[in-house]
Amino acid sequence: MILVLEKRITQIQKDKIKNMLSDEGCIIREIVDAGRNIIGIIGNCKKSENELRQCEGVADVMPIKTSYKLVSRDFKSEDSKVQIGNVVVGGDRIVIIAGPCAVESPDQAMTIAREVKKYGAVLFRGGAYKPRSSPYSFQGLEEEGLKILADVRKETGLGVVTEITSPAQADLMMKYVDVVQIGARNMQNFELLKCVGQMDKPVVLKRGLASTIQEWLMSAEYIMAGGNSDVILCERGIRTFEPYTRNTLDLSAIPVLKKLTHLPIVIDPSHATGIREKVSPMARAAVAAGADALMIEVHNNPDQALSDGPQSLYPEQFGQLTRDIYVIAPVVGKQLDFDYLRKSRMINNLDRDSSKTAAFIGEYGAYSHKASLGYFGDEIKPVPVQSFKEIFNAVQSGKTQYGVIPLENSLSGSIHENFDLLQEYDLKIIGEITIRIKHALIAHENADKKAIKKILAPPPAFSQCRNYLDQYPDIQLVPVTATSSAVRHVKDSGDISAAAIGSTMAARIFNMKILEESIEDNPRNYTRFAIIAKESKYIENANKTSIVFSTDNKPGALFEIMKIFSKYKINLVKLESRPMPGKPWEYMFYADLETDLEDEVMLPVMEELKEKSETFKILGRY
Repeated sequence: MILVLEKRITQIQKDKIKNMLSDEGCIIREIVDAGRNIIGIIGNCKKSENELRQCEGVADVMPIKTSYKLVSRDFKSEDSKVQIGNVVVGGDRIVIIAGPCAVESPDQAMTIAREVKKYGAVLFRGGAYKPRSSPYSFQGLEEEGLKILADVRKETGLGVVTEITSPAQADLMMKYVDVVQIGARNMQNFELLKCVGQMDKPVVLKRGLASTIQEWLMSAEYIMAGGNSDVILCERGIRTFEPYTRNTLDLSAIPVLKKLTHLPIVIDPSHATGIREKVSPMARAAVAAGADALMIEVHNNPDQALSDGPQSLYPEQFGQLTRDIYVIAPVVGKQLDFDYLRKSRMINNLDRDSSKTAAFIGEYGAYSHKASLGYFGDEIKPVPVQSFKEIFNAVQSGKTQYGVIPLENSLSGSIHENFDLLQEYDLKIIGEITIRIKHALIAHENADKKAIKKILAPPPAFSQCRNYLDQYPDIQLVPVTATSSAVRHVKDSGDISAAAIGSTMAARIFNMKILEESIEDNPRNYTRFAIIAKESKYIENANKTSIVFSTDNKPGALFEIMKIFSKYKINLVKLESRPMPGKPWEYMFYADLETDLEDEVMLPVMEELKEKSETFKILGRY
């Protein structure tokens, strides 16, 4: 049962409710969900729903009909996020967990850890205790293996994940590792579930070999009932009649779980298939189906592996897989961030007095808001402002640490105002992120699409939805600054004949109805955002540079610049001209180069560019 508390409830009223429920032997969990303060009640509460409704401070009472309570979507409508050091599982960024099936030696573990980190892994997996089908198989290095995992974390900065097989190992797990894993064979080892439920460690709960989704969720309930809410569900294949693969990977479990539970989901295609060549296709499919994370087995010498070598990827194969995931993830509204750990370290190294915020245009739910979450996760607080110039002013003055600005859209082209502001302000581009733009038509809950008389949106959104809007020539188009602002205007107006073009995220935030989804002209609708800051500290291994330059007004001047890029084999990925303020028919050129121009080896390039340019400025390296 769920108690929805009134917004103005006092602490005395809340304590009275909690004490009353505790006296009756109920397990209670207090959370904030979708802006509501909620108390979840587990156990046989003697008071009826009507009696609970009469309690001071209670706004509503709702029963949870499923046998699993705390893990249910009824209990918590928002997706849960599990924090593991600087890594968050369940957010906008795909989390990659990789490493060998078993820790075999310090050299083996460290070698693989460095490789998987290089290719995008943010957590390292490796078994120290190995429950095997045969008593004669390698059973793991036990505590020595845990010590090796701790050394890997210290050396590489990767959090470590390993399996716990007995409650007797709990103290060692607390000492050495970051995440404990309940293996498939122990999914219904209830004493072990109770044990990890009392541990202050995130738990990866693997699905049993022949377990239903309901049984799996009930095992997660054991852990959460014990007080540990940091649970991640791991689908690793179930046993079926098909003998070709080791198990059958149940990808349909992903959308089913997304409906039933708020817990994040990781997919283990290695144990599911048992065949190296099948791992990558299943991993790609898992991301497309909505998985929050992947757990991949990688070994530098799989033919000599002491456990599960045939299903382990070579490091180079793992690198190819992560590159594929990088391309696939934005299609489903996710990101694979190769700079995940560097960004977290950069943010944690900020001065305590620094504003850990990022300004974006519009309201919460804007695509710029989503870009901020995709780039920073929850480590930087997004701050809405009303104009692009206000973003630049906020960063320049130190009011916010970062700014998130759209630079170009694949359908409507460049946002020229921001290119001009980059030239005007002394700020640096420190990163970029590309997200897919899926527009929805959003209105009030009781609105009728046939009765819509006006639609609010920023001009680029109108441009991107031209084919859809041309079907309704009599509808008035009202321009605003941002899609989320459009949704708020419609919400605040109370006008059921008005609609907005915006994101499904904005519709959810403002509790509005989606009349129609995906109304953009082309599904290949992407926007590239730049992250700006006052300085580019902590940028390592940059592979892209943005510049602005001007040339003499004479024939062949631009060609001379292009010859420099050709001479040094530098790939030019963008070139755009913009008028110079106050100088009619004279232009600045903006260019993106696939190189780090501030690297020492690029000094000759820099000298030649400055020599051939009338003005030259580096906008950022990232």
